[in-house]
Amino acid sequence: MTGTPVLRVRNLHKSFAGIVAASNINVDVADGEVVGIIGANGAGKTVFVNMITGYLKPTSGSIEFSGREITGIRPRDATRIGVCRSFQISQVFMTMTVLENLLIAVSLAGKERKSLLAPLRSRERIRECEQVMERYKLTEHRDNVTRTLSQGVRKLLDIAMAVVSNPKLLLLDEPTSGVSSDEKFRLMDLVMNALKEQGTAVLFVEHDMEIVQRYVDRILAFYQGEIVCDAPPDVALKDPKVIEYVLGESHGPANDSESALGAGHA
Repeated sequence: MTGTPVLRVRNLHKSFAGIVAASNINVDVADGEVVGIIGANGAGKTVFVNMITGYLKPTSGSIEFSGREITGIRPRDATRIGVCRSFQISQVFMTMTVLENLLIAVSLAGKERKSLLAPLRSRERIRECEQVMERYKLTEHRDNVTRTLSQGVRKLLDIAMAVVSNPKLLLLDEPTSGVSSDEKFRLMDLVMNALKEQGTAVLFVEHDMEIVQRYVDRILAFYQGEIVCDAPPDVALKDPKVIEYVLGESHGPANDSESALGAGHA
C-alpha cells in the first residue's frame, strides 16, 4: 500500500464490563479498496464497524481516517467528514417517497450546520437527489412511497441515502440481507460500479460467500473479536482458521459480549 491509507486502525480494543468484544485489531484500507468482513454471528464484525463510525467508543487503540485521528468521533461528525454507513435493516422512512427520503439524507449530510435550517426542497437539493437517483437507478421510483417498493429497491435507497455526500469510506452491513437471490447480484453490480466510479473505499459485512468472492479485493475474517485472517479471497477462503471458524458447520462459540448487546449485532 502506497501513500496514506483512507483508514488506519491500530491496536483497537473494546470490552463491556470486562467481556472482550474486540481485541488487537490492526487494519489498513487503501483509497478505493473493497474489503469484505466475514465471521460467525457474534464474531465482532458489527462492533468493529460501530467503532469506526462512532456508534461505539473503543476502550483503547486508535482510528485514523485520511491521516486524521477520529477515535470516538460522533456518528454525525463521521458522516460530515466522509465516513458513512448503511445498516442491515434499511433505515428509510416508509411513509415518504424516494425523493423525500433522499432530501432528508442530503440535509442531514450537510457539511455546514446551517444546512438543517435551509429549505428542504431547494432547487439545489432536488438536483443533488436527482443525480443520486440516476446513479442508483431510482429515477422511476422518484415519487413512489417507500413502503410500496421491493426489498431490493429499499436497500438501494438506503445505500443511496448513505452516499449522498460522496464519502471516501462507506461501511455496509449485510447489503444483500433480505434481498431475493434474483435481485442480489443486480443490486450489488449497480452499487459497486457506482462506488467504484466515485473512488469510494468500501468495507462490507456479508454472510453470502458468493457476494464476497465476487466483489471484494480482500477479506477480514473475525472470530471471537479478533481478525484471524486478512488476505485476498482466494487465499482467505482456503485458510484453515476461516474454514473452521467461518465456513465450517461449527463456527465456534458466539461472543457473549455481543449477545448482551441485543439483536442486530454480529
